[in-house]
Amino acid sequence: MYIYIHCILFQRTPSKDMEKENATLLTEFVLTGLTHQREWKIPLFLAFLVIYLITIMGNLGLISLIWNDPHLHIPMYLFLGNLAFVDTWLSSTVTPNMLVNFLTKSQMLSLSECMVQFFSFVISATTECFLLAAMAYDRYVAICKPLLYPLIMTNALCIRLLVLSFLGGFLHALLHESFLFRLTFCNSNIIYHFYCDIIPLLKISCTDPSINNLIIFVFSGSIQVFTIVTVLVSYTLVLFTILKKKSVKGLRKAFSTCGAHLLSVSLYYGPLLFMYVHPRSPQSDDQDMMDSLFYTVIIPFLNPIIYSLRNKKVIDSLTKTLEKIV
Repeated sequence: MYIYIHCILFQRTPSKDMEKENATLLTEFVLTGLTHQREWKIPLFLAFLVIYLITIMGNLGLISLIWNDPHLHIPMYLFLGNLAFVDTWLSSTVTPNMLVNFLTKSQMLSLSECMVQFFSFVISATTECFLLAAMAYDRYVAICKPLLYPLIMTNALCIRLLVLSFLGGFLHALLHESFLFRLTFCNSNIIYHFYCDIIPLLKISCTDPSINNLIIFVFSGSIQVFTIVTVLVSYTLVLFTILKKKSVKGLRKAFSTCGAHLLSVSLYYGPLLFMYVHPRSPQSDDQDMMDSLFYTVIIPFLNPIIYSLRNKKVIDSLTKTLEKIV
């Protein structure tokens, strides 16, 4: 599928039909984000290269630990392994292309590459929202209903939650992708961003983006509100359950179990809400880019560190693995 640039003049001229026939076919976009200052290109390239390598090793290492340790074959770590996979996917959708742009002069991205990158980004980002909600529900059942936990959090339920999370991400991406093809571009093909995202694309569109903005607000907002409410309700009930028991040991154990997840949720949803739900302004380009950088690059880098350092079972499994290797 192709998007055409229609530069339509409203005055009647003899060349009007000829201009329509010779309408330029848009085949590529120019990404300018994070690379407009030349003196920072090499330092930024090295910094993000190190972050990306640590992200990949950390998340894949966490997946490997969970896969190889039978003690971690429980719902909590099943969700955590899938979260690590989605973080790897999300970071790999954005960071490699950004690294290439630091070293090249053209910084071009073809139309098909742009659409594929955006589609992949929405699937992984939306799936992560659903996974964080599923992990909160899992902790609620484990702490508030410990005796019923094996009966409620069965393998079948875990698989259904995982399938629904990925399916929700796919359908959400498909919705936005389909409405992107209604856009036309004639003012510019320069995207002030470091990857193909819907907000920068709407800003350079010649088509009225009201429908797209409405879809972003309704569907992206609904998904974020639903998952945030699920997390808040789950942990509110967890807190009440802990306070009723009045056990210092139980309080410490619950916070050690849930603290990492709460920290991850807080870091992820803050910039995401600000990026897609707050009212738009012409001066928000730099802020949007910083928010995007945080949840596409920094969060996937931090998650394996957060979950590993605050999880005794993961640390024990890592220690045993290293002892075997040494």
